[in-house]
Amino acid sequence: MERRISIERNKQDQATQTAKIRPRWHTYALHAIYYLLMIVFVVFYMLPFWGTLTTSLKSNSEVMTSNPVAWPQQVTGEGYVSAFEELSGPLLNSVFITLGGAIGSVFLGSICAYALSKWKFKFGNLFFILLVAATYLPYQAILIPLLQTINALNLYDNVLGLILVHSVFGMSMCTVMMRGYYSDVPDVLIKQAMIDGNGPWQIYRKIVLPNTKIATITVFVFQCTSIWNEMLFALVLGGYSSKPATIALNELAGTMAAEYNVQMAGSILLALPVLILYIFMGKYLIRGYMAGAVTAS
Repeated sequence: MERRISIERNKQDQATQTAKIRPRWHTYALHAIYYLLMIVFVVFYMLPFWGTLTTSLKSNSEVMTSNPVAWPQQVTGEGYVSAFEELSGPLLNSVFITLGGAIGSVFLGSICAYALSKWKFKFGNLFFILLVAATYLPYQAILIPLLQTINALNLYDNVLGLILVHSVFGMSMCTVMMRGYYSDVPDVLIKQAMIDGNGPWQIYRKIVLPNTKIATITVFVFQCTSIWNEMLFALVLGGYSSKPATIALNELAGTMAAEYNVQMAGSILLALPVLILYIFMGKYLIRGYMAGAVTAS
């Protein structure tokens, strides 16, 4: 009997505690306001993309007479056909420039980050400070000597010249980003590898790189996005033969009459590769950002 009474009291105490921690009406109101604000921000953020998509699917005559965000009365792909005819070559140039520049900058940055984080040498800290300062250097300040250098190397209006420029100028940012990840590799592994007779390059290839795959992917995707959307170097150092898609898309504006459906279709085509990259690499990016946050803390 006493046991049954104690069980009933425990149930009553649990019910009382549940009632105490149950959210009140103002908590529900705050949640409703938060969700409403998030919905408003999402709609506001996605509205330009929706307008771009709907405009790209309209004919040129319908674009001039309809609301930009209204769904087309008759869906047509003529804008995409015209845009692809103009952007097919530049898109291929952008692919080569982006992949070459991203691979080159990540490779050079990873070597510098490995040396700065795991090997102590004279003026190492000064070298790292100079690399950090280089990330804040405005590109406009070095365009004239850079153009003279590219001309001297006979790489003006050449895809290889743009790949070289992006590899060199992306190295500093890659070094800064990857140094924090490489610092987390235990020094015990490095010392053990040295005892086993491995040299610096073998340690880099067998230990550091396999243990920092997520960091490499994160920095690689970051570089791909930056190079893909870059216009300044392409405008100054590139010409007709090496023209990337960003410059070609800007030229779609025309001089007499603007074909907005073609321009919006070109924008979708230009954004599609980066979107696909983030879809397939999204989980690695989240893991890389979280690892970077833990390292920073």
